[in-house]
Amino acid sequence: MLLIAALLGPTGARAADRVVAATLDNGLRVLLLEDHRSPIVSFQVWYRVGSRNEQRGATGIAHFLEHLMFKGTPTHGPKQFARLVEENGGQDNAFTSQDVTSYFVDIAADKLDLVIELEADRMQNLLLNPKEIGSEREVVIEERRTRTEDDPGGFLGEEVGSIAFKAHPYGYPIIGWMEDIKRITPDEIRAFYKTYYVPNNAIVVAVGAFKASEVLEKIRRRFGRIPRGRIPPPVLAVEPPQNGERRVAVKKQAELPIVYLAWHVPNQRSGDAPALEVLSTILAGGRASRLYRDLVYQRQLALEAGGDYSYFSIDPNLFWFWATPMPGQTAETLEKELLAHMDRLKTEPVTEEELARAKNQIEAAMVFQEDSIHRRASLLARFEVIGGFALKDTFIARIRAVTAADLARVASTWFAQDKKSIGILQPKQ
Repeated sequence: MLLIAALLGPTGARAADRVVAATLDNGLRVLLLEDHRSPIVSFQVWYRVGSRNEQRGATGIAHFLEHLMFKGTPTHGPKQFARLVEENGGQDNAFTSQDVTSYFVDIAADKLDLVIELEADRMQNLLLNPKEIGSEREVVIEERRTRTEDDPGGFLGEEVGSIAFKAHPYGYPIIGWMEDIKRITPDEIRAFYKTYYVPNNAIVVAVGAFKASEVLEKIRRRFGRIPRGRIPPPVLAVEPPQNGERRVAVKKQAELPIVYLAWHVPNQRSGDAPALEVLSTILAGGRASRLYRDLVYQRQLALEAGGDYSYFSIDPNLFWFWATPMPGQTAETLEKELLAHMDRLKTEPVTEEELARAKNQIEAAMVFQEDSIHRRASLLARFEVIGGFALKDTFIARIRAVTAADLARVASTWFAQDKKSIGILQPKQ
């Protein structure tokens, strides 16, 4: 009951009742939520573009452009964005995903005018100097080496993703293939920027200590004069049904083997999405989860084991499982153990205790995010991207409605033995 009270309390009130939402004449979507608990604000700009919007031969361009968004405009030169934010006591950062590119600044509320000016300026006036593009290319290349090519887990995940998707761009690595990063031209980057960095393809979200009506007027004055762009081209690719198991085996400098399993599953538009979210938590949500408790803690077969479901994915995506064998154990053993857990879900109903624990974990995570203005803003943006910020108000109800029978049904429906993609990484001798 305490959890429910927290969800219905002042910080967790229905989003639709408290958010000031507007769409400017140029198509910019604005979501504002007052939160006066501390004198700070989180100002975020989310562009509806990620690796799913890329073409073959130009993978990684969305992430590359994310780096270049900090390289200056005619008004604010290279590195001035971060310098001005830091001088005023704020923090800024950005990330690129399959579906979106997000930029945020967390700063004292009385500095909000500065952030509005900076973000509106780079939405329209990015320099994209060829020299800056050349130097940042080396930074992205090094990032790929560090996070993918020299990281066994990242390397294997990329390989499995590339075989799991034959048609859909979700099979591309977000950071891009190395050959593409080296080849992408300044003209291609400028064209990508002009296509996707337009107000009618963006969401501005602000949460913090301000008066929403005043901030909306400031956003309207500054962002509202940026011209509407053409509607970006839609992503038309649809992944065909998988016909048979797919498998990739690689050797890499590593201490231990790694096993990855992936199945195609629906996204949040499906009625099965809440059950898949609960299933992910039961299997891999912390130290009380089935995989950790059985494979890591009790039988000590694995050093780590987990799974993930992308609830907020725009298009149908993958349900992942992975495990790293303990020294002396083999990848083949862990693969069989992971598959045994999947088969058990189809034949044995989860216990009421497991089901209740998973639901409470998901609800608690939502409550804890309400304690952070940054996370509150991010949640509003994520729900807006998948269909509207008001969907946040129905999320917990959908989770609470999941039954043990639902879990067995979705496990049987989506985790067929002959529909999986498997990756095995063996340490190079």
